[in-house]
Amino acid sequence: RSARRDARRTMATPGKDQDQNEDQNEGEGQVLCTEKHAQYIVSFHEDKCAYEYVASEYLRLSGMYWGTTALWLLKREDMLNREQVVAQVLACRNESDGGFASAEGHNSHLLYTLSAVQILANYRALDTLSERRVDQTAKYVACLQNEDGSFNGDAWGEVDTRFSYCAISCLSLLKRLDLVDTKKAKDFVLKCQNFDGGFGARPGDETHAGQIFCCVGALDMLQALDEIDKDRLGWWLCERQTPGGGLNGRPQKKQDVCYTWWVLSSLSMMGRLHWVDRDALVRFILACQDEIDGGISDRPDDEADIFHTFFGIAGLSLLGYEGLEPVNATFAMPDKVIKGLGLGGEEEK
Repeated sequence: RSARRDARRTMATPGKDQDQNEDQNEGEGQVLCTEKHAQYIVSFHEDKCAYEYVASEYLRLSGMYWGTTALWLLKREDMLNREQVVAQVLACRNESDGGFASAEGHNSHLLYTLSAVQILANYRALDTLSERRVDQTAKYVACLQNEDGSFNGDAWGEVDTRFSYCAISCLSLLKRLDLVDTKKAKDFVLKCQNFDGGFGARPGDETHAGQIFCCVGALDMLQALDEIDKDRLGWWLCERQTPGGGLNGRPQKKQDVCYTWWVLSSLSMMGRLHWVDRDALVRFILACQDEIDGGISDRPDDEADIFHTFFGIAGLSLLGYEGLEPVNATFAMPDKVIKGLGLGGEEEK
């Protein structure tokens, strides 16, 4: 695979090292390789002897969320067996506390509990959990809230605004948001806002596009977006677009496909999706495709992985790319699923 990729790179840019400025010419005239990407995702989930599958055990349930949700957005969800997907998810549930682990035999964590709930919601399978089990899972999430409104990721006590998003999203999907102190949750998130309008992992931490998505998403679910300066934050976000068309997560960093999602979703929730150059960004994402084996990488000619494949496809969906299922910017799930749960509708296109 790497030999084929190297040959393609040589033909594309003979005698040159690729940098961000040169990337802007890649992706020209390309289209999304829908069938290749769908097959790449299916192979990732079904080939349990592959190195990538074995090595990713510590985040497997999130990998399942990225892959299965990408299939939903590609309108190829039937390529994986629904019953098998649901069974794999339920096998990761720990009866002792109601939380979900990354894989069987691991400890529960908020990250994987959200991934589990998202997958079950996508497959209309939340009813496979009894009312008692839904309550137990919701209480597991709620018990991770601290007195200041923040959330721990698990029993070991790490605090991060990622976990605020995970908890609020999970409880919203389960219709159990009343189990936590939403005012304190909102106040903690707002304490993590910086002078540039962005957000960090904790109060005083550096602004980062990934944390911005988590904080803006949490505030959106808490109906508190009117408490931030959308223009200031929107300006910081749109400045993440590089000359190559892609987006980075912080100033002076390289463009990366995953920031397509973190940046665009935040802009979409604030009604400012049009503040980026859509066409240049689409070209960048398409240039990151592996047109031979499928999958999307962080930058052109790098190795594809399931993480960037999902966020590349989700970003294209937000940009209104033809043939994709609309994605909900707040929940990072198909918009029709969120509408079906009565939680909201499509964001700005």
